[in-house]
Amino acid sequence: MIDTSAFQGKTAAYYTLGCKLNFSETSTFGKMLQDMGVRTVERGERADICLINTCSVTEVADHKCRQAINRMVRENPGSFVIVTGCYAQLESERISKMEGVDLVLGSNEKANLIQYLSDAWSNGEEKNANESSFHSVKTKDIKTFAASCSRGNRTRYFLKVQDGCSYFCTYCTIPFARGFSRNPSISSLVEQAEQAASEGGKEIVLTGVNIGDFGVSTNETFFDLIKALDKVEGIKRFRISSLEPDLLSDEIIEYCANSRAFMPHFHLPLQSGSNDVLRLMKRKYDRELFADKVHKIKTLIPNAFIGVDVMVGSRGEKPEFFEDCYNFLDSLDITQLHVFPYSERRGTAALNIPYVVNDKDKKLRSKRLLELSDAKTQAFYAAHLGKTAQVLFEKNIKGKAMHGFTDNYIRVELPAHLSKEEYDNQIMAVRLVDFNHDKSAVKVELL
Repeated sequence: MIDTSAFQGKTAAYYTLGCKLNFSETSTFGKMLQDMGVRTVERGERADICLINTCSVTEVADHKCRQAINRMVRENPGSFVIVTGCYAQLESERISKMEGVDLVLGSNEKANLIQYLSDAWSNGEEKNANESSFHSVKTKDIKTFAASCSRGNRTRYFLKVQDGCSYFCTYCTIPFARGFSRNPSISSLVEQAEQAASEGGKEIVLTGVNIGDFGVSTNETFFDLIKALDKVEGIKRFRISSLEPDLLSDEIIEYCANSRAFMPHFHLPLQSGSNDVLRLMKRKYDRELFADKVHKIKTLIPNAFIGVDVMVGSRGEKPEFFEDCYNFLDSLDITQLHVFPYSERRGTAALNIPYVVNDKDKKLRSKRLLELSDAKTQAFYAAHLGKTAQVLFEKNIKGKAMHGFTDNYIRVELPAHLSKEEYDNQIMAVRLVDFNHDKSAVKVELL
């Protein structure tokens, strides 16, 4: 039983590391606490509760998590500190021994955050400097699905449609951190989308770990989900955050080409353009399949934005394999690369691959791919200059330029003197005029 009185009048601070899915989940945690009577702190105010939602995709991410925990403890003396997320699942005992941490919740337990917090307080643990509790189970026992559809302080909603992954690529710890693939029912997700529409939401981003694997828990398919969500009145735009190439079927591409609300925007994790490296990673496709998917998208949706995840410096990536990857990416009609360096992860099969890329080469390879990405993105933007588009504007800081995205994910900038508060969360017609000062967006004029 939850003692709601214990929550009344308390304040909370939140810190999130990692992916869009984490940000969505943190927003949901915040809403849960708000419903219990907890207020989010103002800037400079000490919090009664601190919640850190962690990431563990790289060793750098682990380090940032520890820094964030220590900073939150230092800046909020006497607060009740909760740590959850991927790093909390993988290193729950280690985190529980950090000074100032009171409660650590793994991937199976975070859905019951309020109950764990209430139990801790009712047991007299509101602040015990000498001990903290941690709750996590083994990967095979992670069964719960923590629903999440929220926007926090953002314009767009993020709807969590799936969690976990059953792929076990050699470099990745995600299955250990989030468990095997699982999902809720389509009907429950449609209800959440309808609720977002009733709150005035116009765009929803579908998030998850391996969302194309949707349906393993409910005998449904991701294609079924897309078709159901497309019928939700009030939501003008849906975006798919990331979709494995082998799970992007031709029927999904064909449906999106003629969809009412699914945008001409795809994000595909390639990881490497070298078939030799893909085999070492134990990915479930080759680059020929990937190229075929890109060609299919561009044939049916010529103006589609295609983002691509690429890892550099993975074990086994010999210089000739990287050059093979670079040339392959250069040849593709894609828009943007999300480049990240490989990081050694304890317990992964990649550690058995003997060839190791040094940090200097990782940085050089990253730099080359980022330069290629900039060139492709700017060419894509340039091809749209002078055209009209529909933009969903997002709230700006007063006196600053207003930003938003076209249907095909071109980031636009409306000058500060033309921006108005009432444009926030509005879809408006614009003309794409020219690049902004650093070419990170396109300046627009209203029509």
